Amino acid sequence: MEEGTSKEPTHCAGTADGCDDYDVFQWDVREDCDVRRILDRIADKWSLLVIALLDRQSLRFTELRRAIDGVSQRMLTVTLRQLERDGMVERTVHPVVPPRVDYALTPLGRTLHATIQSLVTWTETHQREIAAARAAYDARAAAM
Repeated sequence: MEEGTSKEPTHCAGTADGCDDYDVFQWDVREDCDVRRILDRIADKWSLLVIALLDRQSLRFTELRRAIDGVSQRMLTVTLRQLERDGMVERTVHPVVPPRVDYALTPLGRTLHATIQSLVTWTETHQREIAAARAAYDARAAAM
């Protein structure tokens, strides 16, 4: 183990690199890092879409599946379970026949939605710049 590395399994900090003005350890790339695992979960495309759809109302599984183009039943089930486990989504089973299950954002999930909305706004603002950069890159790559 490198000097300065924490022996705590859930602590993400690695060795110090002299960078005092930015906490590089919040972006730790090791697999066992809790921050990395949380970012991997909430940043995947299905989780982002589920969180966005649940922002204004609770939805049933079938409503979510219809609204998310390309998601399989299994992938949506896995995504909802993971978001529920992380405290982002609440699952409510209604005692009716056939059973009715609703999904809604928790207060924690709503705070995440606000952050995601900022990212979407940034993307919308800069999409033309990104498209121009991609076109320039592709033109350079094709010329090689």
